[in-house]
Amino acid sequence: MKILKANAGALTNFEVLEFLRSRGAGRGAARVMLPILASEFKVFDYLEQTVVCTNQTREIIDQFVEKCKSFNISKAEILNIINVRPCTLSQIYPIIEEYDVRFPRSEETGDEEEIEEPLMALVETIQHVLPAPPSPMQEANGEVDEKVGEEMDEERVVETNE
Repeated sequence: MKILKANAGALTNFEVLEFLRSRGAGRGAARVMLPILASEFKVFDYLEQTVVCTNQTREIIDQFVEKCKSFNISKAEILNIINVRPCTLSQIYPIIEEYDVRFPRSEETGDEEEIEEPLMALVETIQHVLPAPPSPMQEANGEVDEKVGEEMDEERVVETNE
């Protein structure tokens, strides 16, 4: 493998998972035979277990990045939002750096709600665009994670047999 451009940018967890799948990481018997590092398998296993990764697609991420252009947030903050998927104001405050400076309240009213309005709009965008985690019932039944993983493994087997 040749590095074309070092530090070209940060990746979302979904993109890392997609990259590991392209290298052959997966579940099943073929997993042991592939020349993939043990650390890559650990990362793959972790990312497969995160609900945020398994519910995202490239189109969803692109759509979210496009909608975030209307907010005054950095690329790193967008990346963290995609990876964490905060769904409340209390979860988004630690992600947005200096939110009280970047979303100032007017000096006349000094109202806290003026800061919360754009951030609440961002939370609503997150809830609308990024897929919600599965319900506890779906998670207990393993309906979401296993189906996605099985479909990817079946596609890879078909491609390698041709």
